[in-house]
Parts: sequence; C-alpha cells; structure tokens
Amino acid sequence: MTIRRHTLAGRTYTFDSLADVLAKASPARSGDQLAGCAAGSDAERAAARYALADIPLTEFLTEVVVPYETDEVTRLIIDTHDSAAFAPVAALTVGGLRDWLLSMVVDPDGAAAVTALAPGLTPEMVAAVSKLMRNQDLIAVGRLPLVTAAFRSTVGLPGRLASRLQPNHPTDNPQGVAAATLDGLLMGSGDAVIGINPATDSPRAVSELLRLLDDVRARYEIPTQSCVLTHITTTIDLIAQGAPVDLVFQSVAGTEAANKGFGIDIALLREGMEAGRSLQRGTVGANVMYLETGQGSALSAGGHLGAGGVAVDQQTLEARAYAVARAVEPLLVNTVVGFIGPEYLYDGKQIVRAGLEDNFCGRLLGLPMGVDVCYTNHAEADGDDMDVLLTLLAAAGTAFVIAVPGADDIMLGYQSLSFHDVLYARRTLGLRPAPEFEEWLAAQDMIGGDGLVRPLEASTSNLRTLAASA
Repeated sequence: MTIRRHTLAGRTYTFDSLADVLAKASPARSGDQLAGCAAGSDAERAAARYALADIPLTEFLTEVVVPYETDEVTRLIIDTHDSAAFAPVAALTVGGLRDWLLSMVVDPDGAAAVTALAPGLTPEMVAAVSKLMRNQDLIAVGRLPLVTAAFRSTVGLPGRLASRLQPNHPTDNPQGVAAATLDGLLMGSGDAVIGINPATDSPRAVSELLRLLDDVRARYEIPTQSCVLTHITTTIDLIAQGAPVDLVFQSVAGTEAANKGFGIDIALLREGMEAGRSLQRGTVGANVMYLETGQGSALSAGGHLGAGGVAVDQQTLEARAYAVARAVEPLLVNTVVGFIGPEYLYDGKQIVRAGLEDNFCGRLLGLPMGVDVCYTNHAEADGDDMDVLLTLLAAAGTAFVIAVPGADDIMLGYQSLSFHDVLYARRTLGLRPAPEFEEWLAAQDMIGGDGLVRPLEASTSNLRTLAASA
C-alpha cells in the first residue's frame, strides 16, 4: 500500500492507503462515520481531495481496495478491464480525468467519447473522480453517456424518463395489487417495469403475483415487463416450473463478503441471466436482469473491509456493485438511495448527494441506471428533499425512477415518489415515457401529442372503463 501525504495550511495529512484517501475524500456521511473511515475534519477532507487528485489512474489497476486473492468482485474488475477503451485517459490523474470529463460536456462528440470509455474505467476510478466534483458536475457529466437496454420496452434513451410502477401490498392482496397497478397505468407509470416487493418469499405467493401481473399485461397488451422481487434462487426454480417470469431480480453489493450475505455470487447471477433468457419473452431486447443496490449495504452486512482490514467507504463500495451489475447485462439497475436509513445517509443533503453520485457512477460504467428517490421515516429528510433529488436526477439523465401510490409504500414502510411526481418531472423537463409504452398510451387515448398524460375524464381508454367499473 502506498502512503500519500498532502500539506494544507501548514499541516501535513497522511493517508495510509488508496482506500484511506478515497474514504477521507468523500463528502461527509453518517455511514462512513459509523465505519470509522471518514475524515475527521473539513481540512482533512480537503487535503485528501488534493492527494486524490494527484493519483494516476493507472495506480487503480495495481493497488486494489479489496484484495484480489480473496474477493471475486475485485477479480472481476481487474480481469475484465479493457485497456483499449482506457487508452484515451490512461495518462491522466484523477484530477485530470475530472477535467477531461468536464471538457466533454461542451465537445460535440463528448457523449460518444464518454460512452466508449466505460469498459476502460474501474468502479474505483469513477468513485474517485466523483469525490472531486460538485453536484452540478455530476449532473452535467452524468447525462452524457448513451446507455440503453431493452426487453419489451427500451429504457435509457435521451429525452426519456421511465418509471417502475411499484404496487406493493402488506398482505400481497390481489385486489390491492391490481388497484395500485391500475392507478399507476392511468398516470403513465410502469414503462420500466411493474415490480412488486412481495410480503413473503413463499414460492407459491411469488408465483401467484407473477401470474396476476402477467395477466394484466397480456390482457391490455402493455409493452412493459413485470417482476416480483424475490431471491434469485426462487426465481430460477419458478422458471423451471413454467412461471411467467420476465425479469430476474437480485440485490447486489460491492464485495464478495457482502454478496455472500445476500446468498449470491457472480456465478449465480449469470445462471439467473441464462435462465431468464431461456424463456425468450422479450420482444425488442433480451436484457432480463433487474438489480438493486444502495450505499451502506456492504457495511450493514459486515462486508465493507478491504486490504489489511481497512474499512472502505460506502460510496466506493457502491460503485463496485456496478461492476457486478454490468457483468450480467441488466435491463434495470437502481440504487435505493435513502432506504437503508439515516445510519448510512443521515439527512436530505446526504441523500441528494448520494443519489447524484450513484447515477453518475452507474452511467459512466455503462449501466441503465435508475434511482429509488426515497427516505425512511426516521431520517432527517422530507418530500421537499425528494422533489429536489428527482428534479436533479431527471436533468442528469437517469433512466428511471420508482413510484408508488401517494409516495407512501404501505408494505415496506418508507417514502418514495408518487405517480404524480413522475408526471411533474416529465412535464417540467420535457421528458417522455419509453417509446413503446408511449405508443401504447397513445393507442389507449391516454396521452396527447405533446407526450403528456391526459386527465382521466378526457381519456376514452379501456383502462378508464375498467377504473369506472371498479
């Protein structure tokens, strides 16, 4: 491990390893304080950023934050690194990469150049450069990559904002799920996925929910995909039994130890991808994986330690989870940014910053990145903070967000976005739904030529008729 030093205002600060300087350079957040790796003062944080800016990018290929010998995520990152894609920035430092990325914002070919760079970047590189950026930098650069994925609808296209319709119910009641699904569809949500977090992991209950969603989708010929967010092993077994599985879901993290806590490894994720593709249910693409991440997940699982037992900061570990995600070519990846709680992201300021970091890092690494704009009821955050984050993410090119009835998930007990919030973001920033879904909305007379959803009383769709009868 290389020791780095920087002198600031007459005091010399020493950083014992790459993991140490990454952690100390991070914006303040409660999770890093809990892990004992945060900067002790603003001055130390500033010194760490100066030291980080001077580190050559090539050092991230020789000094790893989690040991290569004991961690399969590190082996995946190093073994799949694309040196040809890395070549345009190989001579740069972290600070030089920041300058290069910002120069691409005003370059006519900048979007293509940043997109092509993805296979040459490691998660630690993008985490490092994000620590040197203001929020506006994360937005300006984060919107550049052209990252799309498809199954029955296409997500990630420029000028589009998709949404996951999340019709959770505390008892998985079919009528409650159906009512919430109808509510979301009538307001133009659900083009990324109609995805349920089941109240139980029972294979029978999951199968029933899968068939319910598939019946609704097929009955109205909706060009979207459904998913019940159960453990990947349950989904693989249900595929073998003939269940109508569209997407294979799994939560993932940035270390082998944390993923073991989820009961998974990379081989199992690849098995799930192949099982999902074997059904050939997609119409415009074959991306079948849906993955969720979140800053603090590795720490909460006790899987946050790197070389020499040094704690790795939660944002760097979050970026490493994106290496796991891109190994299985997902349709959807989202960070549940405020869901894990204030122990990891204390307040609205920390949640907003983390959401922008996650969107930036995921997109630079080539993922169709989305965000669950959310917070738990014991966090120092509120709906105003979520309005800010939603607006910033929509400007930053995020592929999709998650929406629930009334912004209140009554099963998981946390606050997310509402279907109305998605309409606000699309209207305010001139964004549209996924193209296949938009065409379906138009065919149902639920959307105007301006791409905006019609008021219910102005629509003549069969869904409106169903809603009236309900």
